[in-house]
Amino acid sequence: MKRLFRKIREVVDSFREDQSGIGVVEIILILVILIGLVLIFKNEISSIVSAAFNAIKLNSEAIVK
Repeated sequence: MKRLFRKIREVVDSFREDQSGIGVVEIILILVILIGLVLIFKNEISSIVSAAFNAIKLNSEAIVK
């Protein structure tokens, strides 16, 4: 049992000591991909958002009345 706890502690310590993180290049690449997807699907995204807001508006008017 002590051996198991020692192994778990080693794993936790190794995660805590790991200083690697997401670099600037990775963040820029993710942003470029997201912007590209938004540009490709701009019409679909705007129609979905518009439909959602219309549904909210209609349902809120029904609740208020």
